[in-house]
Amino acid sequence: MRLMSDRKASRVYTARGPAEGEDWAAVAAALNERMSLRRVGQQQLAELSGVSVSTVRLLQHGAGRRVQNRTLVSIARALEWPDDHLIQVLLAPGPADEAEMVEPGGREILTVLTRVEGHLSEILTRLTAIEDVLSRPGGPAAP
Repeated sequence: MRLMSDRKASRVYTARGPAEGEDWAAVAAALNERMSLRRVGQQQLAELSGVSVSTVRLLQHGAGRRVQNRTLVSIARALEWPDDHLIQVLLAPGPADEAEMVEPGGREILTVLTRVEGHLSEILTRLTAIEDVLSRPGGPAAP
């Protein structure tokens, strides 16, 4: 007779928090937006993807529990996204600060472009005035 202590304890999968660099809130936002655009509810998405309604609900709320990649793939397929779309959303780096988005010298370029825009606006105003003078009856005669 075998005793319970003789058996190797099987590993039980337990839910754990998100791993470093995973953005479950971004997954939730993408999922909710797509469901809204497609007018798909939790129950319908669960049926289409073969995933439980509770898992869909957890993902919609950005739950900090890890979900298997195949679950994300099934949901992506059901929403007519590429298979790896939700995985890419999960692992994508967050938006950078505005200061990081502007390359060195970028601010100077924006300043110059603003000045050019101002000059073009001034030129347009002058051309409009010239057109008005030329279009008046009895205006300057063409050479």
